[in-house]
Amino acid sequence: MKKAFVAAAVACTIAAIGPTHAADPYPTRPITVVVPFAGGSASDVLARVVLDRMGNTIGQRFVVDNRPGAGGNIGSQMVANATPDGYTLLYAGSGPIAVNKTLTPNLGYDPETDFAPVTLSVVLPNVIVVNPKIPANTLAELVTYAKAHPKELYYGSVGIGSSQHLGGVSFEQVTGVQIVHVPYRAASQMSTDLISGETQLGFQLLPNVLAGIRGGQIKALAVTGDKRLPALPDVPTVAESGIENYRAGSWFALLAPKGTPPEIVARLQKEHDAAMADPELRARYVELGAEPVALAPAEAAKFISNEIATWREIIRKGGITIGQ
Repeated sequence: MKKAFVAAAVACTIAAIGPTHAADPYPTRPITVVVPFAGGSASDVLARVVLDRMGNTIGQRFVVDNRPGAGGNIGSQMVANATPDGYTLLYAGSGPIAVNKTLTPNLGYDPETDFAPVTLSVVLPNVIVVNPKIPANTLAELVTYAKAHPKELYYGSVGIGSSQHLGGVSFEQVTGVQIVHVPYRAASQMSTDLISGETQLGFQLLPNVLAGIRGGQIKALAVTGDKRLPALPDVPTVAESGIENYRAGSWFALLAPKGTPPEIVARLQKEHDAAMADPELRARYVELGAEPVALAPAEAAKFISNEIATWREIIRKGGITIGQ
């Protein structure tokens, strides 16, 4: 009788503990968000803006973990292999999540199957910029100058397959110019060399060059989006400048490892959407040349698949390989 009573008591205790533990609300500790590029890069700046706002309402801090290398592949693979419990997330863009599936053999992860997209976060056009020493004040003048000086203009990027690199590749394909790609390890050095004249041309995300543009150290000729940027109201779009069918730009998404419980993904999406509705946050993104977005997980997954197909065509047409 005594043994039976003890066993029953233990069983009741376990039953009582189990549901309480299962009902613990997410999150109960800080959430690590891997940004697969260096601190101070566009992705890092954009991530911190929304994550700081989300942390105010979700009840836990979002801790940014910068893991640069291999065009964003190192940090992305780290998250793909992480425990799918909602405490390790990825804030990454078109490079590691779309472009690199075509560009990098043996990538180590599949962007379409190894992640649970939470949402598309922002989209960013590139800004076509030149060093002031280049005698071009419009995009048409740049094309004319570049054709007269084949392979004499150098443009920087944060790596093969980045939006800056493919912005240059796409520019060559639609205009017929020949320019030279120079990959950098960090956006800061890339911007420094553009200002000094070590490189003369760029297809940059606005956060990387905004200070230089405002300081007169860099000339902005055109933006690659469908409309002008509020931060650069006097700079025309590429289409306004007379060039059609030009594709360039970037985007960033928030993703979790595959297998993350749907209720956690939904909670993260809800917090992200609430952050994006904040007028102060939206104003900050506009200042950075970014357009806030909030897509449902299924819509974000479809968007990523479409981007993979689009950039596959441009990469193959350009004959781009990881060895370039």
